[in-house]
Amino acid sequence: MTTQATGMSAQPRRLGRSIAAILAGLVVIFVLSLGTDQILHVLGVYPPWGQPMYEPGLNFLALAYRCVYAVLGCYLAARLAPYAPMLHALALGLVGVVLSSLGAYVAITRADLGPTWYPIALVLSSLPCAWLGGLIHRSRHGVS
Repeated sequence: MTTQATGMSAQPRRLGRSIAAILAGLVVIFVLSLGTDQILHVLGVYPPWGQPMYEPGLNFLALAYRCVYAVLGCYLAARLAPYAPMLHALALGLVGVVLSSLGAYVAITRADLGPTWYPIALVLSSLPCAWLGGLIHRSRHGVS
């Protein structure tokens, strides 16, 4: 029996797949970012957890790999999307803007967390990284 014959819509299934695609991309970004952070803390490249990181070079390093991981996560969201891959990549980018904005707010209100430019850079890089992830998906899979 088709969904048309039963009067049921495929929309809830597509919505669930869309949410799953975005969550999968978000999990990849979190796991890779925090895993890399942990490795760099253990190796002594970063100061111990709980201590601010004032060294600009270390903050640029963190920003660089977070951008790479954001592109990868947004690519994955686009790849898993049931339709409109670029839209899903950008939706994950908007999630990144919101979460990074919350982090920036906390960092700005508490000067003991490190330089404020770093979380602001995360906010500003979220959508370009998402767009790039969607663009890479489009170029590899030839879909819009």
